[in-house]
Amino acid sequence: MGVYRFTCRFYTECLGMKLLRKRDIPEERYTNAFLGYGPEDSHFVVELTYNYGVESYDIGTGFGHFGIAVDDVAKTVDLIKAKGGTVTREPGPVKGGKSVIAFIEDPDGYKFELIERGPTPEPLCQVMLRVGDLDRAISFYEKAFGMELLRNRDNPEYKYTIAMMGYGPEDKNAVLELTYNYGVKEYDKGNAYAQIAISTDDVYKTAEVIRLNGGQITREPGPLPGINTKITACTDPDGWKTVFVDNIDFLKELEE
Repeated sequence: MGVYRFTCRFYTECLGMKLLRKRDIPEERYTNAFLGYGPEDSHFVVELTYNYGVESYDIGTGFGHFGIAVDDVAKTVDLIKAKGGTVTREPGPVKGGKSVIAFIEDPDGYKFELIERGPTPEPLCQVMLRVGDLDRAISFYEKAFGMELLRNRDNPEYKYTIAMMGYGPEDKNAVLELTYNYGVKEYDKGNAYAQIAISTDDVYKTAEVIRLNGGQITREPGPLPGINTKITACTDPDGWKTVFVDNIDFLKELEE
């Protein structure tokens, strides 16, 4: 648990997040901490999970990074260095673009991209995942999840293409950044990255739509042991996992 607490301090002291709540599920042998820049019912948050007795994981090569929007990347990097954080890319323009970015790592090796951007209601603004077929991935997230293709950008000089998917504009919402690296069809996903969670009005209907559009249901709709919040889980064509959570149940969970 010492490593777990150290990780929480990194998110609050270096990244400026708030520890929103914790929950311990001893019968399932895990503890969660939820951290973010605002309440869970209106903001995207990071869910840290400590599985009893497990001290390290393999992040793999498929997961890219989380994106955090900040007013001044250089000042944020200086703060993170002062707190003992690891900076893996110094502030500067993104490859093939003008946006100022930097990259850092948390104590467990997860990467964060700091993006210089004006004030936003959702600082925790991106999750980047690598995919083997970008057109297939875009189609799946549009049809199965109801997301919108917000923009895409091809960068032949550096041999990659990205697609931003989400439920609203990038400057106001967290979005999914899908990255296709030329010629790479598969990635090692390791065992550290778990899932993205999305709220829904009806987990049963959501599971049906996902099945109809080529997704694989990995957990049938129903209550979660120890919590009783209804969820369903699936994987996309690249094997990335998403959990859909019942809106009303989730709000009840927050009240407890």
